[in-house]
Amino acid sequence: MCALLASGMWGCSGDQEIESPSPLSASVLIDYPLDLWDQGIEGSSVLKVRVTDLGDVDSVVVMESSGFVSFDSSAVRGARTLRFSPARRGDKRIEVWANVPVHFSKRPRP
Repeated sequence: MCALLASGMWGCSGDQEIESPSPLSASVLIDYPLDLWDQGIEGSSVLKVRVTDLGDVDSVVVMESSGFVSFDSSAVRGARTLRFSPARRGDKRIEVWANVPVHFSKRPRP
């Protein structure tokens, strides 16, 4: 089971306050690497994603690695499928960067 949630964001500075992008789904299914699953290994990655003015993710950067390439790669693939309601400054949709923590855990989420 993996959780993928967006939090935080960065945009260009301006006079108006920026309304953060919101994920259109609370979680996204991400492939848990089978070799790590079988070994009972869990971990977390923190990604930075660029959310376009249309709500798509067009860039993903690993900000904090889980320490396992398999987890980080799987997290990046899953993050690329995210869809958001775009960030806004006033009436205008804008492109921003958002933090996305990804948790790989064999325990069910509460």
